[in-house]
Amino acid sequence: MTKNVLITGTSTGVGFESAVLFAQNGYKVYATMRNLNKADELKKRIEEENLNIELLPLDVTDIKSIQAAVNSVVEKDGKIDVLINNAGAGFAKTTEQSTVEEIKWVTEVNYHGVVYCTQVVLPFMRKQKSGQIINVTSVGGLVGQPFNELYCGAKFAVEGYMEALATYVSDAFNIKISNVEPGGIITEFMNSAVEKTITDGQLAKGEYLPIFNKYLSKIQKRTDESRVPLHQTGLQVAEVILTVAQNDNPPLRVRTSDWAENLCNLKTQADPDGKKIVNQVKEYFL
Repeated sequence: MTKNVLITGTSTGVGFESAVLFAQNGYKVYATMRNLNKADELKKRIEEENLNIELLPLDVTDIKSIQAAVNSVVEKDGKIDVLINNAGAGFAKTTEQSTVEEIKWVTEVNYHGVVYCTQVVLPFMRKQKSGQIINVTSVGGLVGQPFNELYCGAKFAVEGYMEALATYVSDAFNIKISNVEPGGIITEFMNSAVEKTITDGQLAKGEYLPIFNKYLSKIQKRTDESRVPLHQTGLQVAEVILTVAQNDNPPLRVRTSDWAENLCNLKTQADPDGKKIVNQVKEYFL
């Protein structure tokens, strides 16, 4: 039986590549995005390859929009086998120089949106006693990084939320949970985050400027000196997501590159895939 996958944030990057890749591998894909006017490239791929992809509007910050999309899938196919929480937004700016509106926005898009989508999908997976929730988080959900503290805070929240959820829904309802943790990705996501920092912030002046310049030069030096690419393509990350979806016993956590693995090593070496801590918590509390 064909598996249905609902993916958020598919207009570009990892979401776009995941939608195409899953369809190429026999899934029925419901590709969602906040603004369907940005779906032209995906529509082109669907037509060129005759892909089994249906486009739906979904704004992860709007619970009614999420409910409408999920209900549409269930009414048509009766189930959702896989939810991929991919939608997110980069943000690099100091806490001091961020507005209250920006703080709310980065948290809403990167954390609350994951919770909202999961909350809406969970009842259907619970009733069907099966399902998989895959979250595109970040190495920033494990390791805090300069000028990314608000983004990292939101991703840390996703990691903690999903770790806690996995301790009881997996065994009781056969709902598998995984966090896919990329490092740098060559997409508009990364470029817009850095550009926003430089042009929209106050980093062009003030006491943060020397630190920020050091931060940028270190990134450039690391990129120039590396013998292997530090940044992955959206397709490379999508391939990891597909591997997780096809795994009968998927990890709670998986980094998507050697660079990401090395950055997170101090946090992950005792429990690389996150399963030990989940099992320990279950022993303590359940």
